Amino acid sequence: MLTEDAIRTALDQLLERRTASTRLTSMGVGSDNLDAGRRYLLSTVDDGWHVPTWPKEHGGRDATRTENAQIGRVLREYVVPDLYAFAIGLGMAGPALLAHGSKQQQDQWLRPIASGTEVWCQMFSEPEAGSDLANLGMRAERDGDEWVLAGQKTWTSRATWADWAICLARTDPEQPKHKGLTMFVVRMDAPGVEVRPLAQMNGDVHFSEVFVDEARVPDAWRVGDIGEGWRVAMTVLAHERSGGAGRGGGDGSHRESRVPSWIADLVTPPSRAEHARSAVVRDEMMRVYGFDMVSRWTSQRAADEARSGGAPGPAGSGAKLRTVVAYKGRNYLVNRAIGAEGMLADGHGALETITSPSMSIRGGTDEIQRNILGERVLGLPGEPRLDRDVAWNVSRRGV
Repeated sequence: MLTEDAIRTALDQLLERRTASTRLTSMGVGSDNLDAGRRYLLSTVDDGWHVPTWPKEHGGRDATRTENAQIGRVLREYVVPDLYAFAIGLGMAGPALLAHGSKQQQDQWLRPIASGTEVWCQMFSEPEAGSDLANLGMRAERDGDEWVLAGQKTWTSRATWADWAICLARTDPEQPKHKGLTMFVVRMDAPGVEVRPLAQMNGDVHFSEVFVDEARVPDAWRVGDIGEGWRVAMTVLAHERSGGAGRGGGDGSHRESRVPSWIADLVTPPSRAEHARSAVVRDEMMRVYGFDMVSRWTSQRAADEARSGGAPGPAGSGAKLRTVVAYKGRNYLVNRAIGAEGMLADGHGALETITSPSMSIRGGTDEIQRNILGERVLGLPGEPRLDRDVAWNVSRRGV
């Protein structure tokens, strides 16, 4: 039986332990470094430490849900680099391929995802189909053993790095919007695919517009049945909301930590301590710390539910909302508490502060998450949907 001590013995041969001084970025903030993440994934793929529940032949170790939880707990004690660049492959596209992909597709793509040798992105949102994803208009028309794709995607995270994309396109405009969609895999350097990066206010260029002009995709790269794209997309999004490949980056807190590193960084340097130790800031600090702990527990509950049910459920939306509150709360407090330094572009926590607003938008807006919780968890009546049973090419013009 796998034990936590046995996991530590194995990981000690591969990774460094975290210490109180370990600091790692998260969500790719201020970093375009793929090398550290790729080295980590290559070092752990043979024994399947990062994606333990995946089959051994695809870079996992056929771990049980209990073993997966054990490995996740122990990995927090080690320096796991920020895996933002690899997260869509590891946490969204990979699980979707396991659930809906053919054996040929799994053999082709899963091991390179697990090893970090190939990066994936997710081509879902469009200029006129963001929160209303099912309203997307990218078309895919069959031509023999190929599909011809044309249209535009936007807010495509990791597109500048990606080798592959999982792409939702419309194959039957005469069906209602949810029913005429099919999922494809697209090679990002294929003829007809153009990536145009979008600069963010924090200086990162992690989102892009993607223009697809008559790009050809083999039918062998279609994931799931024709017209079943929405079902595949829901698998992808459920994993995204539940945390996906969340083992990577973080605040550097190690096993024996009693004070979170973000608090230690705030109260230790003399230049910041005077502001940070005031009664008002201490009170706010404990309030944010409470949010942070609730966020961790909510995420753990969502992960436990996903393990027990075999797939993420709507509880992931609650975890995502809590994570946003905690992330923004920490960073806004740090910015306010350090005084004048908080106005400087290179001040302590500046990157995290100006990244924080995006957390309420990326991965599904807060409003969408609340709708999911209201309808699927609390059982509240759904919002009126006049276009549910109307052909997309009719509803697109307005019902």
